[in-house]
Amino acid sequence: MKALQWQGVNKLAVGEVPDPQLRNPGDIIVKVRRTVTCGSDLHLLGGYIPFMEKGDVLGHEFLGEVVEVGPEVRRHKVGDRVVVSSFISCGKCWFCEQELYSLCDNGNTNPAITETLWGQAPGGCFGYSHAMGGNPGSHAEYIRVPFADVGAFAVPEEVSDERALFASDAAATGWMGADLGGVKPGDVVAVWGAGGVGQMAARAAMLLGAERVIVIDRLDNRLQQVEKYIGAETLNFERTNVALELRERSGGRGPDVCIEAVGMEAAGKGPQYAYDQLKQQLRLQTDRPVAVREAVHACRKGGSVFVLGVYAGFVDKFPLGALMNKGVTMRGAQMHGQRYIPMLLDRMARGELITEHLATHVMPLDQAPEGYRIFKEKEDNCVRAVFVP
Repeated sequence: MKALQWQGVNKLAVGEVPDPQLRNPGDIIVKVRRTVTCGSDLHLLGGYIPFMEKGDVLGHEFLGEVVEVGPEVRRHKVGDRVVVSSFISCGKCWFCEQELYSLCDNGNTNPAITETLWGQAPGGCFGYSHAMGGNPGSHAEYIRVPFADVGAFAVPEEVSDERALFASDAAATGWMGADLGGVKPGDVVAVWGAGGVGQMAARAAMLLGAERVIVIDRLDNRLQQVEKYIGAETLNFERTNVALELRERSGGRGPDVCIEAVGMEAAGKGPQYAYDQLKQQLRLQTDRPVAVREAVHACRKGGSVFVLGVYAGFVDKFPLGALMNKGVTMRGAQMHGQRYIPMLLDRMARGELITEHLATHVMPLDQAPEGYRIFKEKEDNCVRAVFVP
């Protein structure tokens, strides 16, 4: 079958790989119908997460049709249309029982790397390096889905492929940020990043009752999407003083909840950003914490900051003094998709959550390397590139 393979830093190619096979009785094989780029994929492409091997298949956000089922699969049958959580979770360990699915003890078959980096290993993820299990990704014609009764979900008939696709990761991640960030009715919420995850976090905050939601970015086309499809307020950080504007829009206190949806390659301005960028390029630090720093400083005293953007290791100039002295609660996580996807599909079916506008570029899998180039360079107002195998 055809698949998009990592060939080295900033190098991708579509080539032939073996068809996936059932390995365990709880597996299913899915014929991929839609699979989409994610900003976190760019960290792999750029070599910032150094656990890729030549030939690895990328992609972790997808939807498809079940074509084969293992003997112990109970919830799915051949022909079902399913959306699959990007994180692989067993559903039976202590962490899964607490609905902390991305922290599953059994989803990552190669835990030694992350145990060394972070003290303990999170669960596995499709197409996201050997640090996360080395599982083949979804930018392919077919994919094996382990623990299918836990991580795959039937899509309601009235929900289109283009809408349901984003329940796999972007919508679930964004909702988690608003939920675990503690958004309550009447809150003022600030979201850094107007990509797919940031937009979904903003929409989640609104549906959870936030009084004002403000999304911060530098790309006008993304901010226009926020205003048109999400209904939130926007700020372009290249044209305004974000900290002062957030204070003004929150009654002088600062936002109650700040959600960082940018990650380790955050853009910024000024000498501190140049310093971060240089250190990252020289591999003297693994991540650029520009947006996280802003969020901690902007957050009101006693508020909360939730980190949704992907970070790999260590950062410099983290404002620990501000975090401690302001009494700010800070949390982060990879997304617990199995916790949110059924609810998100229901909201999609009711028209409360729309996502189709995120798919600005739809193209055949053969054109995936070009799709990633457009996505990385933000050309032609690209927000997400969707591949159709």
